[in-house]
Amino acid sequence: MAEVIRMPKMSDTMTEGVIVSWLKNVGDAIKPGEILAEVETDKATMELENFVKGTLLHIGIPAGGSVPVDALIAIVGNAGEDISALLAASPAAAPAAATETAPVAPANTAPAAPTVAEQGAQTVTDSRLKASPLAKSLAKEKGIDISLVPGSGDNGRIVKRDVENFTPATSTSSAKAAAPIALPQIVASESFTEVPVSQMRKAIARRLGESKHTAPHFYLTMSIVMDNAIAARKQMNEFSEVKISVNDLIVKAVALSLRKNPHVNSSWLGDKIRYNQHIHVGVAVAIEDGLIVPVVKFADNKSLSHISVEVKQLAEKAKNKKLQPNEFEGNTFTISNLGMFGIDEFTAIINPPDACILAVGAAKETVIAQNGEMKIAQVMKVTLSCDHRVVDGATGSAFLQTLKDLLENPVKMLV
Repeated sequence: MAEVIRMPKMSDTMTEGVIVSWLKNVGDAIKPGEILAEVETDKATMELENFVKGTLLHIGIPAGGSVPVDALIAIVGNAGEDISALLAASPAAAPAAATETAPVAPANTAPAAPTVAEQGAQTVTDSRLKASPLAKSLAKEKGIDISLVPGSGDNGRIVKRDVENFTPATSTSSAKAAAPIALPQIVASESFTEVPVSQMRKAIARRLGESKHTAPHFYLTMSIVMDNAIAARKQMNEFSEVKISVNDLIVKAVALSLRKNPHVNSSWLGDKIRYNQHIHVGVAVAIEDGLIVPVVKFADNKSLSHISVEVKQLAEKAKNKKLQPNEFEGNTFTISNLGMFGIDEFTAIINPPDACILAVGAAKETVIAQNGEMKIAQVMKVTLSCDHRVVDGATGSAFLQTLKDLLENPVKMLV
């Protein structure tokens, strides 16, 4: 008997998938363990494994098409088998519309006719100006451009009193109106390109939109002097086999701060709050299609060298769309670092199901007062976005104070 292959749910937030490419054709003999197709989810591009032995009898969605989870995408059975009943019972979802490009106007298209100048000029409905002969004569005598005179007669007709009462804005009554300025003709055309929204971008829009509108956000910003952390990193890199970054120090410091402030390491679940004993730190990574958050699990128990290698490997996988679900799920806290782009400070939207997210800015030379003296220091601003249903201001502040203490005294992270 033929069997229907349906679009599987490949991540906890996936609602639909895009068939990037089919690796088998209709009529091919296939067996369990072979890869049928590549599927783009809201997180990554993943391989669709076959679990049925037989012949590929039907492909229900072409490459590039999107279908919801559980929709029919293929049928496998015996060669020559009648599958009409299966197709009637499980119709495939319609494929996503192809990319459309709006038509571009030719470059030599004539520009639209200009509107009538709005400097008090009389609007006309035909080629003749509505003015009495006496008004025209008087305007000519006074050197007034009659087209600039507002009319007070019937239907806007210009009469003698209008000319007598008219005062040119830029000239005296005895001077002629200034010649209009001739502007060069600009030859251009309007154009744009539209592309379908990727599965990842749809998921980002849906999840962060829900987060922003359902979680009551509040924000706490703190300045951290990074001189000691930067100096410690330099010393560590003299001995470490891998290059430790400032971001690695932040990940480690955040993990240890969560250990001391466990209420920040929590989630809102509607009718209950989950306080996580394990610490899984998500590190936001920007890729071509949007943003994905690989997770450094049990980050509080890992060395800086371990964190450095793992973050680099996860970021590389993310950019190549090779992350597996277990590598981008399970976060209990998230870090979004835009310091490498020169951003001083910003606020981030909480990444569900976390109760908080830390936005990290760049460390920049700043004049500060220390022990009664002015000095230049590397100062980094961080902003903690908190879900007020779970975390109160005092709780979030205590977390930031711990984080500040660890980064300003990095030796404390080693004991």
